[in-house]
Amino acid sequence: MHEKNTVGKRIMILRQERGYSRETLARLSEISSKFIYEIETDKKGFSAYTLQKIAESLEVSLDYIMTGKNYRIYDEEVFDMIYHFKPNTLEAVKELLKAAYKIAIDG
Repeated sequence: MHEKNTVGKRIMILRQERGYSRETLARLSEISSKFIYEIETDKKGFSAYTLQKIAESLEVSLDYIMTGKNYRIYDEEVFDMIYHFKPNTLEAVKELLKAAYKIAIDG
């Protein structure tokens, strides 16, 4: 993935991949958008607590943000659940996931 990127760069890439503005990530993480900018551009450090809030908001592991490894925290569990659905119900599951995602980002 993005192993050679800095912590700030990984956060920026993840934010952009989710279609979040800095303001959206700031709201979800309960920090200022200016601080998000400073983190993404490696101008400021941050506490473990802040890192945890950002990781939770981006739904990735702390390890991924810090090292670029172990990307998502829920992938295996979610994939396992999806695997158990019958093929004829997967389209309904997909639509439910889309609706849940929309609710999550519209907050």
